[in-house]
Amino acid sequence: MTIEKQSNSIKGGKRDGAGRPAGVPNKSTTAARLAIAKFVDGNADKIQDWLEQVASGVQDEETGKWLVPPNPKDAFMMFQALVEYHVPKLARQEVVGDAEKPIKMVVTWKNTKK
Repeated sequence: MTIEKQSNSIKGGKRDGAGRPAGVPNKSTTAARLAIAKFVDGNADKIQDWLEQVASGVQDEETGKWLVPPNPKDAFMMFQALVEYHVPKLARQEVVGDAEKPIKMVVTWKNTKK
């Protein structure tokens, strides 16, 4: 018994060519990123204060006890986590050759001034 491929095959639950084109972001993801960006932009001054409070700590004025102990490392980690929503991490790329044909990279500069 042989199975022939149909011209209107279904791939991934969709007909070939159906759905959004490659590289076009999902509408939900785009909306969520815009909402986060608006929140961050609208609260930048508050976020700065919050990070400073975490880094420097908050003391009770009457007793002198720490309500929030100083923790600059946590403040940095919070900042780093927040930045990822505006500037996503880049994927690491590794270029490798084999022993017989190693990859050779040639870099040249072109003089644009004439």
